[in-house]
Formats: sequence, C-alpha cells, structure tokens
Amino acid sequence: MYYAIKHTPAGKLVCTSDGKRITGLHWQVFKRSPVVQPDWVENQKVFEEASKQLNEYFAGKRHVFTFPYSYNHGTDFQKQVWRELERIPYGASSSYQKIATAIGKPFAVRAVGTAVGSNPISIVVPCHRVLRTDGGLGGYAGGLPSKRLLLQIEGYPQGEL
Repeated sequence: MYYAIKHTPAGKLVCTSDGKRITGLHWQVFKRSPVVQPDWVENQKVFEEASKQLNEYFAGKRHVFTFPYSYNHGTDFQKQVWRELERIPYGASSSYQKIATAIGKPFAVRAVGTAVGSNPISIVVPCHRVLRTDGGLGGYAGGLPSKRLLLQIEGYPQGEL
C-alpha cells in the first residue's frame, strides 16, 4: 500500500493507493481515517495526478476528476450509495432521502447516511454535496468548515450554508 498526506485548503487528506488506482482520500481528522501502517510506503509520485487535479479543483479550475480510483472495501449497499454520489453534478446537491429513493430503498435513509459517512474517496466522490432534507449541512467526515468550503468552491449560495 502506498500513501501520502495531501494538504488542502479544507484540511489534510490521507491518500492511499494500490499503485494503479487511488483507493482512499480520507480526511485525517475523521475518527475512522486509516492509520499509516509500518508496511505502507510513502510515495508522492503515485499521487501526482490526483494531487494535480485536487489543486485544480481548489483553484476553481476543475469540475470533474479523471484519475483512476477504486473502492477496495465496502459492502454492496455502500458501493451502491457511493455510485449514486458520483452522479451528483458539480455545484448541485442532493439529500440522504433522495439517494435512498434513487437506489430503490426509500426507507433506508439512516443506512444511506452511514454509507455516505464511510465514503473512502472524499471530494472526488462528492459526499460533501449531500445535505439534510431541510437543506441543513448534516455531518461531514472532514468537519463542517471543510464541507462549507467545498460547497462554496462549487458556487453553493453562502447564505444557505
């Protein structure tokens, strides 16, 4: 496993890779963020393209990420939720209820929330675009200030945050 720590305007990310694909962009402040293991190899080169694209995103110059990533862990349900997150366009938002309905499980709102919170590819798989049904921010693995910043970068009206 390769890793690097990526400093962003929204906080530090623990980046992981199998050498071919990004397997994780985890907020370091999150209680379930992976802890670097002794057998992991720090290698910034593996993350060059992802880092470049994240920098472009934070500069407001990138709306879609194109580097390869994969979900190495997760249940079928979680992966279904994460694929639905991928469908939320830049600058738009969704809700836990809308996602539950979209995947055909309208009564699984809490389970959807748990799956969203377990998203291993932060920012790129845009869990920050998921809001409560009432429009409130809800939670976020990177913290609410990070979620606000990501939404502001994407043009979400500040008054609504």
